[in-house]
Amino acid sequence: MTLAEIATLIRSKNAGPFTLTFDIMFSDLASYSRVLESKALSPELFARLYGCSVEKVNFFECANALAFKFSIPRPLTQGELGDGDTHGGQQFVPLMTVEIP
Repeated sequence: MTLAEIATLIRSKNAGPFTLTFDIMFSDLASYSRVLESKALSPELFARLYGCSVEKVNFFECANALAFKFSIPRPLTQGELGDGDTHGGQQFVPLMTVEIP
């Protein structure tokens, strides 16, 4: 099963002009727990998917919100020449195909 099939919401957005933040949310405890226990989401995965060093990944497990959150530096400053996604709203796509055992 992919993350897109089990999560209720997968989104990305800017957290200021230098940072992208990602939210992965679930509608029930069973789905959240399944992903948590699988260890499929980790700073190492996000670093690999988004081409940054693992030390730059801020990763949070938010059990009270049935969500995972992570933030990484933007590859380009928001609005810089070559920035194809000034709002950061299209950066979530690689997460959709993450396999959840």
